[in-house]
Amino acid sequence: MDRRRFLSASAYSVAAAALPLSYVREIAGRTAAARTGRTVGMAEVAAVRDMVRVFSEMDERHGGQHGRTALIQYLRDDVAPLCRGRFHTEEARRLMLSAASRGVHLAGWKAYDVGQQGLAQRYYLQSYALAVESGVTGHDGFVMRTMAMQGLKLHRPEHCQGLAETGLNLAKGKVDTQTEALFRVVHAHTLAKAGHRKAAVAEADQARALLAADRGDEVPFWALAWGPPTASVHSRTAKVFETLGDHRAAAEQYARAAASRPGDTYARIVALDLVAGAEMQLKRGSIEEACATWGRAMDHMDGVRSVRTRKAVTTMRAELARFRARGVRCAGELDRRAVDFLAGV
Repeated sequence: MDRRRFLSASAYSVAAAALPLSYVREIAGRTAAARTGRTVGMAEVAAVRDMVRVFSEMDERHGGQHGRTALIQYLRDDVAPLCRGRFHTEEARRLMLSAASRGVHLAGWKAYDVGQQGLAQRYYLQSYALAVESGVTGHDGFVMRTMAMQGLKLHRPEHCQGLAETGLNLAKGKVDTQTEALFRVVHAHTLAKAGHRKAAVAEADQARALLAADRGDEVPFWALAWGPPTASVHSRTAKVFETLGDHRAAAEQYARAAASRPGDTYARIVALDLVAGAEMQLKRGSIEEACATWGRAMDHMDGVRSVRTRKAVTTMRAELARFRARGVRCAGELDRRAVDFLAGV
């Protein structure tokens, strides 16, 4: 954490993406070697979870730039000493390290949201090390899932399928059905990227079947990083169909994802799902429908400070340029709104 200024200049590394595949227990071992100091129990675990939850909600409502420095300070000054403390029970130790992993994972997500991909990757690696050390079933695989998602987003698929498949194997049959669905749908996306169309569709179908089979089991704290699993599965399923060129199915899944999250709590991700859905509608030739969906997306962007939302609006303007030139009214109105938005960000 103290080296953030140096790390912020780091570039995304394909080699670093492969580290979890070799199961970097030696990194996690540093955490075990540093256990000294105060006695920690379940009350402290609950406090860290509550604080990370607050930072997560702030992140979803207002974007990665809000509260970022405060989160880093909290992890460094409060959470790190707790991880080095003495624990009342082994269970308290495991859950504290898992909670710390979730906090560092959020720091990585914030770096991702502001476009610092190398720094995000390094945070994810540290989150992974803490998850391994915690021994909480499935948590290490969940961070591998996140790293696969990052590689897919950056068009660096070299290790993505391995990360997603290994993460799934660490959790399959050992976690609740909603959480397993989260693993499967990312694996489906990596299969789609690799050109395995049939396998990708089958895996995405299996993820949605797991959602339907949910018995109401509790979803682990670490698996709620992006809110309701149902919304995450629909959003990632949309990306599977988008990769496979099925724009109609992709648009439907993006719409379901946006509708599955409370818009006031998850403003940024709802906006981005709507933006992606609008792009699919445009690819199908429905300019009026796309403009309406883009407009709904922008309704959710007020007060959000995110490189990704700004980029989405900039890209939207470029997509609309040819329609503005033709005098399409909805395109012109939306572009004026976009200009005002970008001027105020």
